Amino acid sequence: MPITDLAYAQQLDAQDPLAHFRDQFVIDDPDLIYLDGNSLGRLLKRSRDVAQDLVDRQWGKQLIRGWNEGWIDLQSQIGGKIGQLIGADADEVIVADSTSINLFKLALAAVNFNNGRSKIITDDLNFPSDLYILQGVARLAKRPLQLQIIPSDDIHGPVEALAAAIDDDTALVALSHTVFKSSYTYDMAKITQLAHNAGALMLWDMSHSVGSVPADLHAANAPLAVGCTYKYLNGGPGSPAFLYVQRNWQRKLGNPITGWMGHESMFDFALDYERDAGLRHFLTGTPPVLSTALIEPGVDLLLEAGMDRLRDKSVQQTSYLLDLWREWLAPLGFRLNSPAEAAQRGSHISLGHDDSWRISQALINEMRVIPDFRKPDNIRLGIAPIYTRYTDIYEAMHRLRQVMLEKLYERYSSMENTFT
Repeated sequence: MPITDLAYAQQLDAQDPLAHFRDQFVIDDPDLIYLDGNSLGRLLKRSRDVAQDLVDRQWGKQLIRGWNEGWIDLQSQIGGKIGQLIGADADEVIVADSTSINLFKLALAAVNFNNGRSKIITDDLNFPSDLYILQGVARLAKRPLQLQIIPSDDIHGPVEALAAAIDDDTALVALSHTVFKSSYTYDMAKITQLAHNAGALMLWDMSHSVGSVPADLHAANAPLAVGCTYKYLNGGPGSPAFLYVQRNWQRKLGNPITGWMGHESMFDFALDYERDAGLRHFLTGTPPVLSTALIEPGVDLLLEAGMDRLRDKSVQQTSYLLDLWREWLAPLGFRLNSPAEAAQRGSHISLGHDDSWRISQALINEMRVIPDFRKPDNIRLGIAPIYTRYTDIYEAMHRLRQVMLEKLYERYSSMENTFT
């Protein structure tokens, strides 16, 4: 059966052992093709129920008693579950703040520990916010540091150039595990070893890999990591992030934003700060209970599905999307802006075209397909294997082809705006 037949996609869905997990999500419009789960995951039905209970019963009736009935443990409880997704122990992962704040905390702690060294190394594929944070860290460290940004080919991580740049003057190496534009995914163990060999600390941003790409922080001997929860973990818009500190580094590194939640005896209200001996000293202020609690249903569902099975489906689905790209879209001028090799990419595919902005607007407004656009020419198609169907991929690519054949994108201005 040709891959360009809808029946082929329907057959793949019928054979999918994870297909039933889609029923756990709120999908009120079956004709809308959502391929932006790499930016914001779908709402779980269970999350809606949890939110109702949080507001009506826990907050509405229990009031402040909720802290003694589970709220105070949420950050470590959910962090421990995230640890199961990323190859870490429960006492090494905690939910707190945003990805950027956690990155700042761990990066500044790392360079102050390695304060005899003068540079931080990253690449030009890293998320811009990470670069901004690292620029600030370089200024605020005990002594000013140089931020060295290694250039890439815009798709693949510059592994050889990184290896050449990481030396005994490197305090910190900070990279995205899966990069946000191209979906290139680093060999975590290999790069961590490069940093380790030079005596540098390694800090991974797992925002685009957690919940879609299996990772084993222990096996990689990675000391530090951060990540968000609103993409593949389906924690909700702006949901709090997580941080990971390998157990043997927790005493060595200090939190540069000290606060009462990180005090060893937070309810003593002592006037001098004495940090908790474990991971909790990387906490700062009171956690947002409502948004923190809503992370848990998505994490539980991923644990039930299993990361290996999710990754197998993700690879099959991104490969199927690339097959349709070759048949339908490459002849129409679309370029592949992601690695062709499955082992080197995460769960989103970037397609490039000179008119990507206008094409994305036509997809959203006329074809009922939601991808996202990233400058200069990327249409990102995010596949969340926990709920994305093969027929979703088929329909998205079919409708994208229709946009081109009917020149629907020509109705739209090339002037970009912030929101889709």
